[in-house]
Order: sequence, then C-alpha cells, then structure tokens
Amino acid sequence: MNIPMLDLKAEYALLRDEIEPAVIEALAACQYIGGPNVKAFEAEAATYAGVKHAISCASGTDALLIALRAIGLGPGDEVITTAFTFVATASTVVMCGAKPVFVDIDPRTFNLDLNQVEAAITPATRAIVPVHLFGQPVHLEPLKALCDKHGLKLIEDAAQSFGADYAGRKSGAYGDIGCTSFYPSKNLSAFGDGGLMITDDDKLAAELRVLASHGSRVRYHHHVLGYNSRLDEIQAVILRVKLKRLDHFNDRRRAIADSYNRELAGLVETPFADGHGRHVYHQYTILSDRRDAIQKVLTDARIACAVYYPVPLHKQEMFAATNGQVTLPVTERTAQRCLSLPISPMLREDQIRHIGGVIRQALG
Repeated sequence: MNIPMLDLKAEYALLRDEIEPAVIEALAACQYIGGPNVKAFEAEAATYAGVKHAISCASGTDALLIALRAIGLGPGDEVITTAFTFVATASTVVMCGAKPVFVDIDPRTFNLDLNQVEAAITPATRAIVPVHLFGQPVHLEPLKALCDKHGLKLIEDAAQSFGADYAGRKSGAYGDIGCTSFYPSKNLSAFGDGGLMITDDDKLAAELRVLASHGSRVRYHHHVLGYNSRLDEIQAVILRVKLKRLDHFNDRRRAIADSYNRELAGLVETPFADGHGRHVYHQYTILSDRRDAIQKVLTDARIACAVYYPVPLHKQEMFAATNGQVTLPVTERTAQRCLSLPISPMLREDQIRHIGGVIRQALG
C-alpha cells in the first residue's frame, strides 16, 4: 500500500469542480496582480482570523521578513526563538542584520520552553518569535506578559498552525503580528507559494503593506527599502475555495490523530496536546529511540515519513558564528528521535491501521 505524506491528488479531486471554474474566470478577467480575488481573500482571511488586517505576500518567509522589518529590527538587535523549526524562522532575523537567540524546547509539545525564555532576554532583545510547531499552539499568555514587561514585540510564526485556536483567538491573531505560509503542504495551501501577515495594529498594517510593495505608499514614490512580495490572483482563487473548508479539514486531522494515538499506544511516544489551544496536526510526529529502524521499514513498505528537523538551527553552518557554542539538549535529543507520519484530511482508517501494523513489525 503506497501512502504519501499528504494526499494532494485526493484533495484536488474533491475540490476540482469548484476550483477549476473559478480559476478560468480569473484567467479570463486578466487581472493577475492585485486583482479582486486577492482583495477578497485578504478580507475573508481577516474575518476568519478575527483581526482587522490581513496582508498577503509571496511566501511565509517573506511574511516573517517583512514583519521583522515592520517592527524596526536591525543590526545589534536580538530575537528569541526556537532552534527546532524550519530555517526561515531564524534566517529572516539574520537578513535584518540581527541575531537569533535560541532557547530550548519543551520535550512534549516541541515548542519553546517557557521557563527558559526570560533568562535569554538582554538589553538587545527586540522581539520573541514563537513557532506553533506541527500545529500545536504555544502557550502565549506568559509570553505576552514577558513581552509587555520588557517592551518586546510578539511575532507568531503560524506557518504550521493556521486555523488552530488559542484563548478564543485564531493562531497568529494573539501577538503583534502573525505570519503564515500557504506552501502546498500547509493546512491551508495554495498551488504554489504564498504568505499572509495578520494584525490588529493599524500602524503596523500600513507598514507591512508598504514594505511588501517596494517601500511605496504612493505609486513611484519610495520612502523605504521594500520588497516585491505579493500573492497572485490565481493562488488567491484557490485559497478562497480552501479557506471555506479549513475548519472541516482541521477537524479531520484531529480525528486522524486520535486514531493514530489509539493505534500506536504503547509502541512509541505519540504527540502531546497541552490543552492550551486546539492542535491542528500539520504534522503527526512521534518519538522513538528506534526511529531509524521505524523509518527504514516504513520506507521499504512504500509509506512516506520524514524527519522534521534532523539538524537543529543552532547546529546549522549559517548560524555557527553567533550560536556555535549553544547547547540545547532537549532540542538535540528530539531531533534524533522524531519521525513524522502521513497525515492528510484524506487519510483513511485502513491506511492508519496499516501504518500501525508496519510500525509494530519494525519494533519486533
């Protein structure tokens, strides 16, 4: 049984009859940049997230970079974040000339260890960037209290958690700015790249729009160095269709995670939902001391699986100059034991049972 990590073909088959006519209509309108679907999607996304402003851009990486620029991050500044995440969370800090300061993770949620954050704050700290890893919301209330206490900005990296809930708000809507990605593997995904920044702050929203549009408030007048970062009309069409189904698809992911938990009980360490928010299971990630053996048997059985992330950021060459001596024992141990299994709203119960059986075989 061949099982992919994410069954995009089945998802497309489900949505084809709605997506294709809408795409053809947008093509015929010939308004490819900043067209009516981009504007409509931004409004619909803002309503969904419960915020005043949603500003689209070209990618989740651009969303982070533009958000950091909007708060004035620059040389000599520091940003506290996690090393157990995709590189963009920290590389965008470096692109601003600032330094990422890595804090270890909680061994169960894989998110920032909140007990270690305050000790990492220095006079140079400008912001904290928590990552809602694999779809598990970070416990943001204590982080927000720290930011308020020390005069810091809170920027949520919600690339893996769009649609998750925390304290009555959607992921990304709690901090000063929330950033997400519409990469094809994400819970809300485009047919290519795309990103979004959300905020309730009018001033920040205006600055985000300026930075995403060549640093321009008035056409052909540029007061600051900006970027050419925009969501195209065709991707907006697709995202509008998918946004209407996001809550249903996330409910399916939670149900699939429950099935996995029952199937894998006693075999491996299954994901932990800490109760501080509603997990959306962008990834279903297990822990095992026999990770490599499980991975090999799954691969041999044509079942996709992946290690997110095999090399933590503080061990990456690009951060060696500033973080080469940092030791993060929980992060490092987790990177050696983690394995993500197939998860998709389209995953079937018989496939979950098959995966469970193969893992039992791997463990003898």
